[in-house]
Amino acid sequence: MRRGPLRETSFALLLAGRAISSLGDRLVPVALAFAVLDLTGSVTDLGIVFAAQSVPLVVFVLLGGVWADRLPRRLVMLTSDVVRALSQAACAGLLLSGAAHIWELAALQAVYGTAAAFFWPASTTIVPETVGEPGLQQANALLGLTGNVASVAGPALAGVLVATAGPGWGLAVDAGTFVASAGCLVFMRVVHPIAPDVPSSTIAELRAGWRAFRSRAWLWVTVVYFTVFLAFVFSPLEVLGPQVAKVSLGGPAAWAAISTALGAGAVLGGLLGLRWRPRHPLRAVFIWFGVAGPALLALLAAHAPLPLILLAALIDGGSGSVFNVFWFTALQREVPAEELSRVSSWDYVGSLGLQPIGLAASGPVAAAVGVSATLYGAAGLFLVLLCAVLAVPAVRNFRDDGVAPVRAR
Repeated sequence: MRRGPLRETSFALLLAGRAISSLGDRLVPVALAFAVLDLTGSVTDLGIVFAAQSVPLVVFVLLGGVWADRLPRRLVMLTSDVVRALSQAACAGLLLSGAAHIWELAALQAVYGTAAAFFWPASTTIVPETVGEPGLQQANALLGLTGNVASVAGPALAGVLVATAGPGWGLAVDAGTFVASAGCLVFMRVVHPIAPDVPSSTIAELRAGWRAFRSRAWLWVTVVYFTVFLAFVFSPLEVLGPQVAKVSLGGPAAWAAISTALGAGAVLGGLLGLRWRPRHPLRAVFIWFGVAGPALLALLAAHAPLPLILLAALIDGGSGSVFNVFWFTALQREVPAEELSRVSSWDYVGSLGLQPIGLAASGPVAAAVGVSATLYGAAGLFLVLLCAVLAVPAVRNFRDDGVAPVRAR
């Protein structure tokens, strides 16, 4: 690591800020889920609150990509951190005062999602500005690894907070972590600057990003896969998993344990991502997806013993972590730096485009056909999607040769 990206002070500060805010983010799914369930007991309301966060993310992320190519990325990220700190602090205050209503939580999560829409395209592009090209895979692996460590610590801490002090404290801690992240960004300096584009019309820049996005089949096919996966496989898990834990597995502590197991697997996957360089990275990770992801959904649907669910979650967690390392490295190497924020924004909007529908629909579908049937259906769809994406040669045969495109200066 002394010879790696941590030599760069700017990257070390970026890493520290992302690590701190990731810890807070990992508290939220547990804390917010049980805040809503305690408030109304409705999985439909929970889906609405989660959808309220994701809808503005989808709506505004393209604009976020444009502005991340126009403005200093550090400034965009800093502003987003401040806004998200305020929205989560307001949520915490409402819950702790006992005056919260579902519409208030949904509105504040919408503010959070809007700010996140500007943060994520900038955060993808700023990595090559803080570390040299040879260290990109290690840098992405370290960023993922810190988030994965937070995936272990965050749900465990959330479980303790929810069980002892109430879910409002989880959101209060999340607000504090955004303040700390903003502090790291204040002191960070860009050492490998990428010149911003000369501003043109927003529509023209969106079109340019779309052309760059659709010209790479491995990119848009993978994004289409995640469009369907996040909406109709992951969303039922996110909405219905806490309900299964509450009814059949022992309550918040069980869901926190499952989330922690996913995080522990992600840590192991992040460590693997520091060194593993398969010839065909997308093929390797999609095959891994099929090992435990469908099994995790099926075990939850069957209300299986918690240890079996935890084992499946541990294996499944590693796959997502490794995918993120390979994916962000591929984007940063294959897409010219001056186009990267806009292409990343198309990645986000494509991947998340249907997720609000999936989140909002999971509760009503489960009410109509049953929680178990919905989770079994998600597991079956998972397998179909994996077969479909691996049938595409551009994805199956994609190779990352470790050569970056020429940067605009």
